[in-house]
Amino acid sequence: MQDILDNFFNWDVFVQVFPFLLKGLWTTLWLSALVIPIGLLSGLLLALWITHTRSRTGCWIANVYVDFFRAFPPLVLLILIYFGIPFTGWEIPKVMAVCVGFMLNNSSYFCEVFRAGIEAVPKGQTEAARSTGLTQWQTLAHVVIPQATRKVLPDLMGNCIEVVKLTTIASVVAMPELLRVARDAQSLVYNPSPIILAALMYLALLWPLVRWISVMEARRK
Repeated sequence: MQDILDNFFNWDVFVQVFPFLLKGLWTTLWLSALVIPIGLLSGLLLALWITHTRSRTGCWIANVYVDFFRAFPPLVLLILIYFGIPFTGWEIPKVMAVCVGFMLNNSSYFCEVFRAGIEAVPKGQTEAARSTGLTQWQTLAHVVIPQATRKVLPDLMGNCIEVVKLTTIASVVAMPELLRVARDAQSLVYNPSPIILAALMYLALLWPLVRWISVMEARRK
């Protein structure tokens, strides 16, 4: 038992590496705050295009995009963007590579969530809004999108939590997010306790959101 405590829950190591892990947590937070809105906006626009376009070809292309990036591993996608694009002669910054990779991946998932919400809004709501003189975009902005978002809010929040956890793959492009800093600290102290501390920090960050989602789902049912 003492060996487990010394190797995985070493308090002295926790105290030593905690300031460094706080810096990694800050990177994780601002990176999440950057990529989540990009994914939400691109996913919403994609869902609106699929549900409202009159072009069958355009709808088909959008559906292929969604299916492809939902099936494509995000880690491989990020590696291809950051390490592959430079072969074309264009150096891409780390943050841009992460943003592009996350946008392509997250937009496909958020699109499916928004599409479910939009399709769940009764058509009578749209017809009633248009009969009052609202344009199509005003109807979407003031009637359809707010109702659709409320219907799928727990699912959107669940996806956002997954995005926060997915930021760990940014370590492959040397972004100093929480997991990357924890691994560097582990190599310095020769002890896995920094990884455990990073996991506890993720848990403290995401557990309240998980409980909030559970409450929202219970109320919706």
